[in-house]
Amino acid sequence: MMMRNNEVILLVDTLRKLHRRGAKVNIVKILQKTHPADLAHLFRSFTKEERHDFFKLMPDNQLRGNLISELDDAIIISLFDELEDMEIVKILLEMDYDDENAVLRILPEDLRDRLLELMKDDESRELEALMEYPDDSAGSLMTPEVFHLHEEYTAEEAIEKIRSAVDSEMVFYIYVVDDRNHLLGVVSLRQLIIVAPRTRLRNIISEEVISVHPETDQEEVARIISRYDFLAIPVVDKENKLLGIVTVDDIIDVMREEATEDLLQMAGVGRDREIILKSTWEASKIRFPWLFTTWVGGLIAAIVIGFFQEIISQFVLLASFLPIIAGMGGNVGTQSSTIVTRGIATGRVNPERYWHIVYNEFKIGLFLGFTYGLLLGIVSIFLYQATLFIGLTVAAAITFAMTLATFIGTYGPILLTRMKIDPAIATGPVVTTAIDILGIAIYLLIATFLSQWIG
Repeated sequence: MMMRNNEVILLVDTLRKLHRRGAKVNIVKILQKTHPADLAHLFRSFTKEERHDFFKLMPDNQLRGNLISELDDAIIISLFDELEDMEIVKILLEMDYDDENAVLRILPEDLRDRLLELMKDDESRELEALMEYPDDSAGSLMTPEVFHLHEEYTAEEAIEKIRSAVDSEMVFYIYVVDDRNHLLGVVSLRQLIIVAPRTRLRNIISEEVISVHPETDQEEVARIISRYDFLAIPVVDKENKLLGIVTVDDIIDVMREEATEDLLQMAGVGRDREIILKSTWEASKIRFPWLFTTWVGGLIAAIVIGFFQEIISQFVLLASFLPIIAGMGGNVGTQSSTIVTRGIATGRVNPERYWHIVYNEFKIGLFLGFTYGLLLGIVSIFLYQATLFIGLTVAAAITFAMTLATFIGTYGPILLTRMKIDPAIATGPVVTTAIDILGIAIYLLIATFLSQWIG
């Protein structure tokens, strides 16, 4: 059962009290009974010293390995800093290949090399082979311990093999191979049960197997598994030899990580998923460049306003509406950008066929801009006793600003995707700042033009 927030807080307080009293036996009992995923949640609330003490109190390396597979990267590195190399190796050897691979990838290169040297030859070779695949690829996620059977096996023999497959990754599907380990097809557990016991696997396999290559990006793997509701997907090389599988539990982690990165970039704080665990200095360094974009944008906006100082000094009331025009444009632009970015990530938006999406968002921006422009024009006249010139200016400005914002917010992510740049960047300070500057410029240009026509 998943722990609720109040239970987490209570358990954190309990462990801290026991830690202060030195009640090691009671601490060990709690650590043994708590699920590794819940322990990882607890560890985020502990201080660095508490984490190290609790980790050392864990009675066996299997429990430590289960916890490590659930922890954030920064916490893992911090815990390993306090351990001898051989202690780390013993923990890693208790973990699955895919989890070992994931942990080794986040460690400093010199430490990683030392650990691989200390591992058993077979284990080290397997991990070094996995380490050669790019980060964020199917190869970096897969486990080579994939359960597979030869095509000549009978259904009866296959069932016996499954019963003895205690060390293999979860047996979701039975992959069938030939003498050279080429993937021929897949058989479900249901099929094995209902067919005659002496039926050969080659006669009941489904040859339409969807697979991926080790270089396939992890986001593409996630899309395939999500689209077809797979529990696992085989990884094959160019010759169709079975290398391993990527399971749905790893893909859930990928989807969570990718969504977190996108949200962080949309907020303009980089893409480091563990920014909350960084020190003040490290977090400031990450956020500084993104905020610098906004600062420069604000400076440009100030220059634009200064350029139109004469019209503002002539009609001071114009300045009162600057925040709402910039704000409405920025908000509607962010909405469009977020919708399109999410659509690209889920495959609902095709960056190669995009004009109907841009056109549709453009119409939405025009409709919303006209509606709010009309309302703002009426409010300015009746609430602020503004002249017809002011009313028309703010109405036209907010219409143009919101229409342009939806266009930029929609086309920005699409353009970045076509340029092979992460579209999540478009929803951060870049688009918002650009829209603010353009919104202010449009507003003051309209004011200048209408002042000559009406004023």
